[in-house]
Amino acid sequence: MAQKDLGFYDQLEARGVTRRDFLKFCGTMTAILGLSEGMAPAIASAVEGAAGSSLFPAVWMDGGLCTGCTESVAQVTKPDIATILLDILSLNYMETISMSQGEHAEEALHETATHNEGKFVLVYEGSVMTGLDGNLLRVAEKTSLESLKEIGSKAAAIIAVGSCAVDGGWVRSVPSVKADGYPQEPEAWATGVSQYLASQNINTPVINLPCCPVNPEWVVAMIIDAVMLGGIDADGKVTAAFASKLDEEGRPKSIYGQTIHDNCPRRGHFENGEFVYKFGSPEEAAGYCLYPVGCKGPQTKTNCPVVRWNDKASWCVESGAPCIGCGNFNWVDENAPFLGRFRNIGLGMKKPVNPAAAATVVGGVAVAALAAHGFGMKAAGRIGAGAPMEKMKDWDRKHGASKKGGDK
Repeated sequence: MAQKDLGFYDQLEARGVTRRDFLKFCGTMTAILGLSEGMAPAIASAVEGAAGSSLFPAVWMDGGLCTGCTESVAQVTKPDIATILLDILSLNYMETISMSQGEHAEEALHETATHNEGKFVLVYEGSVMTGLDGNLLRVAEKTSLESLKEIGSKAAAIIAVGSCAVDGGWVRSVPSVKADGYPQEPEAWATGVSQYLASQNINTPVINLPCCPVNPEWVVAMIIDAVMLGGIDADGKVTAAFASKLDEEGRPKSIYGQTIHDNCPRRGHFENGEFVYKFGSPEEAAGYCLYPVGCKGPQTKTNCPVVRWNDKASWCVESGAPCIGCGNFNWVDENAPFLGRFRNIGLGMKKPVNPAAAATVVGGVAVAALAAHGFGMKAAGRIGAGAPMEKMKDWDRKHGASKKGGDK
């Protein structure tokens, strides 16, 4: 029996995905989309109904990238990339893992965009490199800029996956952009998809999914919400209801609405003033808060602690590494050094703030962490003036933080 003749759950079973696995996956999607658990059957029904139908096709284009997001999404396990994208969405073009090559691959891309204008989804990975008039990256005798304008202007919506596609990521960081002391030539002048399209007066809606790399379940969740749950209507228009789910930066509020710190399993140690000051120490072995060794969790908005990675096996902080804030905008420049505390943080404020410097007024590493946490909460609009912060946690006082300039 041909694969297409099998029922939906038979197709899943053929790929080693049980009905139980799939329903569990749908439950995960409800959490990512900010829906109640009771919506899991509706998501399951929507995905099942989409299987084998002629819903929106999709194309996956690459800019300046390391293919990290492709690797991340291609290795999602339940359901796998073939089930969700190839069977259900008809992924007609994906440069990195496409079976077809050369003219045949390009023909599939342009036929999809031409025959389905306004009714297909463009997934874009990598930065938009505007240096040398786009000639830093050429595909099929066209610059990447020409291809993005042509295909992007015809799509119903664009999902910008990973930090590079959102704001230029690694490729736009110093010294890849012109800056004092970095006269590197030629500059990549990398930027994000939404910024570039806006400069070209192309108004295709862009859903931004910053991270390095993107979490595969976020991508699948957006496809389900946009395509299968009616976020894009029959006329290829993004609905007002779906648009309201995005924040002012085009990020899904359900994914980027809370900080890492809000859901961090080490939050209790933070509140108790129990910190790791050195890797390999007893404090690290005890699983204490990683803020002093560079954790950017208080200022980074993603739901990594909830969704996690690799079939929910783990995530950065749970594996013992501090969050380096890759879900933030311009994270490479602003967050370095990654194993040191923030130099400056924007948080939507008019001027950057250095939480560690601000905390020296009252002293103590714990206060620096509390200050950073407070800035994040203030920027999120969840606190007012609030009660006075404790000047120093007992743990810091006992372990010599006062000798580093804090209160006695």
